[in-house]
Amino acid sequence: MDSPRHFINNRNMEEQAAVAALAALAQPMRLRIFRALVGAGPQGLTPGAVSATLDVPASTLSFHLKELMHAGLVTQERDGRNLIYRPALARMNELLAYLSDHCCQGAACAPARARRRSTTC
Repeated sequence: MDSPRHFINNRNMEEQAAVAALAALAQPMRLRIFRALVGAGPQGLTPGAVSATLDVPASTLSFHLKELMHAGLVTQERDGRNLIYRPALARMNELLAYLSDHCCQGAACAPARARRRSTTC
């Protein structure tokens, strides 16, 4: 499998990596899976837990997890007989930073009451 694309100082590569990550999240089930993993935090979830939480068949889940891994948004680790999927929180934060890099020319974009919570983990 190819290594995930990285956000680097080369503007073109940043754009390509951002497009790949956003494309992966542009599918409703993948977005739900990613949000479930982000909700679980660094400890991650087994495929069985994700499948039960989202009521998604194992084969469908496997396909979507592979796409999220290819985009660098999810990591996989074997823990004995189990696979653990974790959100790549650093990559998520890099994507958020890339998207907001030139927001409002450096000025605060929204009143403080409109911000729900920090955009980084």
